[in-house]
Amino acid sequence: MKKAVYPGSFDPVTFGHEDMIKRSAAIVDELIVGVLNNSEKNSLFSVGERVSMLKELTKDIPNVTVDSFDGLLVDYMKESGATIIVRGLRAVTDFEYELQIAQTNHVEYPAVETIFLVTNLKYSYLSSSVVREFAAYGGDISKFVPPQFVDRIYRKSNMNK
Repeated sequence: MKKAVYPGSFDPVTFGHEDMIKRSAAIVDELIVGVLNNSEKNSLFSVGERVSMLKELTKDIPNVTVDSFDGLLVDYMKESGATIIVRGLRAVTDFEYELQIAQTNHVEYPAVETIFLVTNLKYSYLSSSVVREFAAYGGDISKFVPPQFVDRIYRKSNMNK
């Protein structure tokens, strides 16, 4: 059975994330969307809120579960029994960074493999930080995130001013 983890901060979740989740779920038997709890980051949404939004987004994809973790991804991989890491690549610069991380993870946990999916061209510019910035200045984020999250993102953005 092919069990994979698609890790990320998902702060907030975007159409690009949704696309990666759907495409990854079609490749593996079981996909865990792993929300990283990084206390070093000043997140817009709490880990619980991000997990909740992702569960809402993936409720109709039967082989997808959503979980959170902190610490090293390879430790979470061992805990969950997953052997595949899914990462999205938007640009060559992403590849250089992701390759280094993938090789390090493989050295630390040889059973793990990383697969890279090239981001859908229509989302190649998109990142959570772009969404946060647009929302903070009242820009139209409806082209970037699923509609059920637009108001939540605006509310959170205004609370953090």
